[in-house]
Order: sequence, then structure tokens, then C-alpha cells
Amino acid sequence: MIQAIIALTLAAAAGIAAAQSNIANYPNKPIRIIVPYPPGAGTDFTAREMGKGINEAFGQPVVMDNRPGAAATLGHHLMAKATPDGYTLGLGTTGGLVSGPALMGNRIPYDPLKDFTHIGLATYVYYNVYVTPGMPVSNMKEFIAYAKSQPGKLNYASPGVGTPNHVGGAQLVTLTGINLLHVPYKGSALALSDLIAGTIHMSITGFTGVLPHVKSGRVKLLAVGHHERIKMMPELPTVAETVPGYYNTGWWGLVAPPGLPKPIVDKLNAIIVKYLNLPETQQRFFVTGLEVATSTPQGYTNLIRSDINAWRKLIKEAKISVESLP
Repeated sequence: MIQAIIALTLAAAAGIAAAQSNIANYPNKPIRIIVPYPPGAGTDFTAREMGKGINEAFGQPVVMDNRPGAAATLGHHLMAKATPDGYTLGLGTTGGLVSGPALMGNRIPYDPLKDFTHIGLATYVYYNVYVTPGMPVSNMKEFIAYAKSQPGKLNYASPGVGTPNHVGGAQLVTLTGINLLHVPYKGSALALSDLIAGTIHMSITGFTGVLPHVKSGRVKLLAVGHHERIKMMPELPTVAETVPGYYNTGWWGLVAPPGLPKPIVDKLNAIIVKYLNLPETQQRFFVTGLEVATSTPQGYTNLIRSDINAWRKLIKEAKISVESLP
């Protein structure tokens, strides 16, 4: 009996020593970052920038693993189920961690607070209202009037049900009484192509990849969904100036499976905060249409919790549900 206890004690001590050694030597092989959207969008850019910072700090390759689908919940589910050893990380998005869970509740196969390790915030994402260039409108007031004159004939695109883009469109429909058909895509790139072509009439998405088309006249930018005008484009009106109560701003950050050891969390957070706050990194984000925003791990958790509560309230007050929307 005593020998068995000694053996178990020694085994436990060996296990603890091995775990401590793995943490101290982290990382000693390539790191994967799961991106819950297709390549080429702002999500991909943000994940690659964080990957670049991690690679420069550790000297280990950082590989992007794009897993689009189910309004970003597919990729988040894969993150939540991965081994918490620091070699599988993920890009946490508002769609996968806030708006999707707030809209779809227990239909989401994970808990955004319990099933992830929140490492740190990376950037704010401003969602804007764009329309196809042939539409005879130049501001939100004109768009709402035009939509009311074309009931059931106009549509809007999003990267999937439950994304901030979708909920932003649904919020606009509910608050204004207009009738728009929701057309979900697997990512923003195809939706943008169809918006330019005119098969999609309106889209709510970020600046990334769209600004060149705005400047060339192939897309019209009407307003930003933030609660106030933004520094990078102060002349752009907010949607709320025409539609009181409207709000739609997102963010992206770095997450990992639950149970990631705190020393690894702190190490990764310090790296991305330092890298993202470099002037040259901030400039790359700015020209892409994004604003760097960093946080502590606890600060990121607090943001997710507060945003879930805010979106649930917004969805309830606007009477938005999956069942009630196209």
C-alpha cells in the first residue's frame, strides 16, 4: 500500500515536472491559428499580423488554418475542442463570440466565456452600410425611403446567420420597418463582388477590402454603425444619426482552448500587445481600415461578457430572432 502511494506520488511529481518543462520550453514547434473566415478578408489580415508578431518573438513558424462556415461558429467550435497546449490558437470574432451566441443561444455548440481562454484584443472593426452603385441614394435617409418604396425587392448580404453583419442588417430592418431579404455568404469577398455587380443591393461590412471600390465609385458608402463618428473618417455620418439606437461595432482578438496555462497566456499577450502597438503595425492596420486595440486577458474576457449582455439587450429590444428573419 505504501509502495503504491509512493509510486503515485512520484508519477504525479514527474507529470508536474514535465508540464512545467513544456511551459518553460514553449514553443518548440509550429503554432496554428484557426481563422473562422475564408482567406483574403480583414480577419485573415489580423490573424497574419498577430502570427507575424508571434513568429518574430519565438522564431517558430505560425500557420494560418482558415475554417469558414456556420457564421464563424465552425472555426470557433474547432478552437474550443483543441488541446490547450498553446500550439492551436484562434482568431476570436464578434460573430463567433458575441452576436452569434446572443442571437442563437444554445444552438451554438460552445459557451463563449467558459469554452475559451481569452488571450487579448487585437482590433476594433467598424461595420458600415454600403449599397450598389446603381442605387439612386447617397445617404441613410434616402436609402430607407427608397427601400420603403421597393418593399420585398431589395436584399442585403452577410457572411452568415448570426454574424454582426447579419444582426446589423436585421437591426436596421426592425428599427426602420423596411423589408430586406437576407442573403448569407461564406465570406465577405463574394458578397462584395455581387454588391459591385448589383445582384446584392446592400451590405454591412468593414472597411477592409472595400475602400478602394468606394474611391473608384464601384460601391457607395453611406454610414458607419459605430455610436459616434470615427477618427479615421470623421466626415462619415453614423447610422444612428438617422436611425436612433442603431449600433454595430465589432472586434477581433486572440483566443485559445480552455485551460491554457497562465504563463503561456501571459507570454502570448505580452507579445501581441507589444507588436500591435508598434507604429508601423498600427499604420498597416489603419490603411487596411482597422484600428488597433489591445487589452489584458481579463480585459478581453470582460469585453466579451459586456458585449454579450449588450447584444442580447439589443436583439430583444429590436425583436430580432432567427425564426423571424429571412
